[in-house]
Amino acid sequence: MKKELRLLKGNEAIAEAAIRAGADAYFGYPITPQSEVLEYLMAEKPEERTGMVVLQAESELAAINMVFGAASAGRRVITTSSSPGISLYQEGISYIAGAELPCVIANVVRGGPGLGTIQPSQADYFQAVKGGGHGDYHLLVLAPASVQEMADFVRLGFELAFKYRNPVMILTDGLIGQMMEKVELFEQMPRATEFDQSWVTTGKTPDRERNIITSLDLEAIKMEQHNKDLQEKYKKMQSEVRFEEIACEDAEYLMIAYGSSARICQKTVQLARDKGIKVGLFRPITLYPFPSGKLLEMAGKVKGMLSVEMNTGQMVEDVRLAVNGKIPVEHYGRFGGMVHSPNEVLEALKEKIIKS
Repeated sequence: MKKELRLLKGNEAIAEAAIRAGADAYFGYPITPQSEVLEYLMAEKPEERTGMVVLQAESELAAINMVFGAASAGRRVITTSSSPGISLYQEGISYIAGAELPCVIANVVRGGPGLGTIQPSQADYFQAVKGGGHGDYHLLVLAPASVQEMADFVRLGFELAFKYRNPVMILTDGLIGQMMEKVELFEQMPRATEFDQSWVTTGKTPDRERNIITSLDLEAIKMEQHNKDLQEKYKKMQSEVRFEEIACEDAEYLMIAYGSSARICQKTVQLARDKGIKVGLFRPITLYPFPSGKLLEMAGKVKGMLSVEMNTGQMVEDVRLAVNGKIPVEHYGRFGGMVHSPNEVLEALKEKIIKS
């Protein structure tokens, strides 16, 4: 199947990209605003297209443990959910990270806390980048800002998951999940029939004993060594930093935003420059690893930074850590499902940063 242009919702783009990325299985459970992922997969019948298994589990707890099982067999497996559902995934995610297994997890974030609302939010940033489950672990976290990236990051997610044997989270929100845009779909990739079996649970072979996959070790000294090994892997992940700079060459002030907030801030850049204010936009694409080094470098070129988020202030902490007190860093956000406008962001920039 060659590349083609389609008009798709963000959720539909994730689903179609999973099929085309050669995914072996999808396990999930419906929750707004991401239910179209499962609906699209059921309608497309990927088992007839590629042999991909699609199963609606009886709960989020069941879904994430099915992901654990498929990942243990070395298969390309993906799941999606939204904020309360992702919270139910957390124990399983910690087990998967501890067992060093590859998978892709998409969180189409909605407003909270609690059951909250079905409107878009970015309030799950801490949960995604700091490790929402127990123990010292990290996910690779990708933040798409378009429907095109929703599709592209599924393929990239599988690549990174298998490169580092680590879960990858696509952290998006209900705005991009429900938005329809033109998408250039990549060509169909084959499902992997041959893969590295040195670690998977395929039973004993003539070349090795059977593998036992677990995140349990009752000997503290061994568990400490496992944690050290994980930390070394996370250091290697730092080479995967990705970001986008918009109008930053001559910027005197900088907005930091990801996902749908970054899209809004692009208009703010235009509005500000029409008024003679030299503002740039820095968009982190990887939220873990976070582009701290580049932000520290840019702190020597601008007078202040504004972290624009659909939450009460989460990524701003990482921005402040990155710039290490060199310049003022402030936060502006709407939350609980409210979305800021470009003009609101501009007024916040003038009030919080330019006047400081």
